[in-house]
Parts: sequence; structure tokens; C-alpha cells
Amino acid sequence: MGTLLVVLVLALFLAAILTGGYNKDFLERVRHSKVWDWLTTVDHKKIGIMYFMSGFFFLLIGGLEAVFMRLQLIVPNNDLFTGDTFNKLLTMHGTTMIFLAAMPMIFGIINVVMPLQIGARDVAFPFLNSLGFWAFFFGGLLLNLSWIFGGAPNAGWTSYPSLALMGFNPGPGIDYYVLGLQISGIGSLMSGINFLATIINMRTPGMTFLRMPMFTWTSFVTSALLLFAMPPLTVGLLLLMFDRVFGSAFFDPALGGSPVIWQHLFWIFGHPEVYIVILPAFGIMSEVISTFSKKRLFGYTSMVFATVVIGFLGFMVWVHHMFTVGLGPMSNSIFAVATMAIGVPTGIKVFNWLFTMWGGELHFKTPMLWAVGFIPTFVMGGVTGVMLAVPPADFQYHDSYFVVAHFHYVLVGGTVFALFAGAYYWWPKMFGKLLDDRLGKWHFWLFFIGYHLTFFPQHFLGLFGMPRRVFTYQAGYGLESLNMLSSIGAVGMVLGTIIFTINVIKTARSKELAPADPWDGRTLEWSVPSPVPEYNFAQLPLVRGYDAFWIEKQAGNKGMAPAEPLGPIHMPSPSYIPVIMSLGLFIAGYGFVAHAIPVAVIGIAVVFISMFVRSFQQDFGYHIEPEEIVGSAKAKEVKA
Repeated sequence: MGTLLVVLVLALFLAAILTGGYNKDFLERVRHSKVWDWLTTVDHKKIGIMYFMSGFFFLLIGGLEAVFMRLQLIVPNNDLFTGDTFNKLLTMHGTTMIFLAAMPMIFGIINVVMPLQIGARDVAFPFLNSLGFWAFFFGGLLLNLSWIFGGAPNAGWTSYPSLALMGFNPGPGIDYYVLGLQISGIGSLMSGINFLATIINMRTPGMTFLRMPMFTWTSFVTSALLLFAMPPLTVGLLLLMFDRVFGSAFFDPALGGSPVIWQHLFWIFGHPEVYIVILPAFGIMSEVISTFSKKRLFGYTSMVFATVVIGFLGFMVWVHHMFTVGLGPMSNSIFAVATMAIGVPTGIKVFNWLFTMWGGELHFKTPMLWAVGFIPTFVMGGVTGVMLAVPPADFQYHDSYFVVAHFHYVLVGGTVFALFAGAYYWWPKMFGKLLDDRLGKWHFWLFFIGYHLTFFPQHFLGLFGMPRRVFTYQAGYGLESLNMLSSIGAVGMVLGTIIFTINVIKTARSKELAPADPWDGRTLEWSVPSPVPEYNFAQLPLVRGYDAFWIEKQAGNKGMAPAEPLGPIHMPSPSYIPVIMSLGLFIAGYGFVAHAIPVAVIGIAVVFISMFVRSFQQDFGYHIEPEEIVGSAKAKEVKA
């Protein structure tokens, strides 16, 4: 309880400093401050920016944890981070990168771009969008506070029982893991529902499903995966919480439970999770490659169906993570075939990207460099994935560094490369400014070379017999030079990330605004100014085909034809309730971690009181009048 009070007092102290000190005008200053504006916003673009920047912050934390592990493994018999400390670094690195970095950065780009691509003024549920972000943020905060208060989780990012049960792991670390991911998962599920409802219901006139950009299609399938993949993880975490906090026996074999049930629940979520983060990456690649090749995406319809098939098959392959459990040859064979089959629609995408570039007018700006680097890198990860799909081979590769190399080639070489491509590509729509292209190319080459130097040798480490999750190894077995190379490569990725951070700071300080269409884009987001107005579109656009904005430009039109007359635009009001409700979840989570049930009850009470207040709010938003829209547009023209 004392820890919680310290955190709350610190938060109030920082709020007072940021708003100019506490006095009788404090509350009024708070309501008119930028901090309050961002805390209470329901604008999908601002929420997207908060998702992306929070995810990038957690990416830096997860990257730092990875650097510490590589420093430990740089030479044999090192004692820099050993035993339980190494286990904590390994657990927090994997958990942070998957749940708190990759997913939120993707949600951030989807939030900013997807409504613009379908010609919508907002997402379907703006309040839910804000609540989803703050639930994710407080869940991630709770998980990372474990480093400071009580000890970080140490049972691996999958937290298999029996390692994660109270009898084997009595500290609070696993409780932080369980509660942090539960709260963060609530936000992810809300986002999935919101994105689905937005794409189904809020497309502008003429925007049929087979006219939607590929990024929107991949966001749509990803949202469906979220809707069906998150509940198994939520159930598993809830059962693990009951085992640890209330003494039940779902996973304890000594009391009749089964740890294999956890594995099934986790991987029923865990493998669709791979596609939750990689499908939007495919969408980003499709947009970037098409734009910088000055060509329509080759085989658009086949790409759409390949995306849907990947989403469907993604739920039929989870047992390939469990080939060594002993489920039997029939189960292993069925899931091996399904795992190999999922490579077919993925291959369709790769060939379509290559055919899009074939004969195109290629422009190697920074986003295109990341896209071109993505293709061979991800293919290498896919090839090793097919190798792991063969059960007899998996018995040899399993729990070796070969698997570490494989999933980093998929998740870093796929997701992170695509996220950087998307960041450089859509930065004008997020912040109204262009990132520096020269610094961007330095970022790419340092990161790309460092990445391959880090993870390519790990294939051979695995083949030479080095197990995963070990904090040391003996000299004389051919592992020293490969580990040294791998650790040196991490320096390249660190330097690349530092340059990206410098680029972001430099661009933020620049006063030069980006043009509306800096890349000669093809989709609707490039038809609106940079930065994007609060209402997105003064008049909803009329779509006449795929690559809607490109069609209008080819016809000699300066912009999109309107689908409606200029009129008042309804906008939702900002709300402080999402951040208060999520704070209540944070307090409840901390109460369960500390086994302080009164604190948990207070947090739950805050959540229900917030829900009650929201239920009786009589706020129907506000309208932006046509005169204000026209005046704002003229002011931007004069400024330009």
C-alpha cells in the first residue's frame, strides 16, 4: 500500500510541475493544459500517436534488456548477469517486445492510418479507443514496475507451469506478469472490436471491401484474430492467477492439475499472435512497395484472399510449439501439414511484392529501403519455420538457439522492419513533418547489418547444440566466436535506434511542415493536409476504385470528389473517465500482486464508479461548423 501511495504522490507532483505549480487556479490550468488534452483525448490520431510512442518507449526498454543478455553471453563463463537476474531479463525482454512494443506500435499506426484510408472521420467507438490505450498503458506500467517493487517475473515470456506456480516461484514477479498482461489484454481486445466495427460500418461511399487498401485489409483480419485469440490467453492468465492468489489447482500436477492445459491455452493465443503482429507488417509493405514502385499492387485480389487464409490457418497451427510434449504422431502430423500449408499464402504475398517492383519506377527513399530489406529477411525466417514444422527435425531444433534465430527473423526482420518503414512513410500524417531521409538511411544500414550479424550466427549456435535461455556456456565447443559476433551485431542495432531517436527529436524541433502528399501516394490519407485536421475530411470523399486518390490524380483532379455537401461535422467530446477507469484497474492489479485485498477492492470500486458515471453522462459531443472548416483551410493555405 505504501508503494502505491508513493507512486500516486509522485504522479500528482509531476502533474503540478507540468501545469505550473499548485494554487487556487491549479484545476483551471490543468483543464486547459496540453497534458490534460492528451490525457482526455478521444481523437484517433492522438491516441494512435500515444500508442506508437508508448510502444517505442517499451521497445527501448526491451532492447536494453536484450543488450544486457548479449553482454552476459559475449564470452564464456561470464558473471555479469547470472542466474535469476538473467532469467528476469529474458522474461521481461520477450514479454515487453511482444505485448508492450510490437502490438501497441502496430495499433498506433492502425489508429492513425486506417480511418483515413477508408474515408472515416473517426473510429466507431472513440471512448472505447481511449479506454483501450490507457488499459494497455497501465498494464504495461504495472508489469515494468516489477523491476522496482518486488522483483520481475523470471519464468520465461511463456511462464509455463510448474515454473510459474507459487510452490516453485513464491515471489510477486509472476503476479506482476499475470495482472499486467490481463489489464493490457483488455485494451488489446477493445482495440480489435473497435477496428472491426470501424472498417465494417464507417467506410466512405464507394469504398467497397475490394477497394480497401491492403493495409486496411490486414488491419481487418488482424482485428478478427485479436477478437478470437485474446480470450484463450485471458482464461489462461485468470486460471494462473487463481492458482497463485487463491490456491486453486488448475495447473498444479501434484493436486490433479495439468501444465499442458496452460501450454494449449497460451499457444492457441500465441501463434495467432504472430500473425496479429505480422499481418499489419504485410499491409505496410504492400503500401510502401506500391507507392515507391509507382505501380498498382500486383495481384491485389489474391493478396486479399491470401491474407484471409493466413488468418484462418493461423488458428490451426499452435501445436507445432508442442511437438515435444508427446501428443502423438497423429496430432503432430496434422499440425505439421497445417504449418507447412500456411507458407503458401505467405509465398503469394512475397511474389506479388516482387512483381509489383518488377518494371516499376523504383524510388529508394528510407521507407522503401526497409521494405526491400524486409523481403529476404522475412523469407529466411519463413524457410526456417518450415524446417521447424517437421516434427522429427523439431525434436532436434527445439529449445535451441536455432529457434531463437527463427522467431527473431520473423518478428524483428518482419514486424520491426515494417514498423520502421511505416513510421518513415506515415510520419507526415502522424506529426505533420517528414523525418530526415539521410539520417533514415544511416538508421537502416546500421540496424540492417547489425541485425543480421546478431541473429544469423544464432542458427549455427543452435545447430552446434547451444540451448535457449542459458546464461553461460563453456569454452572449447565452437560457441565463443559466434556469440561474440552476435553480441557485436547488437551494437549496430543500438546505434541505428539511437540515430532514429535523434531523427525524431530533430524533426520535432523543425518548423518545416510536410506537404499533404510528399510521396505521390495512392490512397485516401494522402488527400488530406499534413497534419491531419481534427475532423479528417471536411467532406467525405467519393471513391471510384482501388487506389482511389491515384485514380483522381490520373484523371487530372486536384483532390477527391465529395460524396456530401459541406455541413456541420459532429465530433465526440474528450473524457477523463478512460484514464480514471484504467487507473482503477492498475490499483486493483497492484492489490492482487501485493495480496492486499482491500487495495484490490478499492481499485475495482474505482472502475465500477467510473462505469456508473459514464452511464449517466449527458454529453452528446459538439459540432464544427462549416465557417470554421473553411477558415481553418484558408489559414493553412496562407501558412503554406
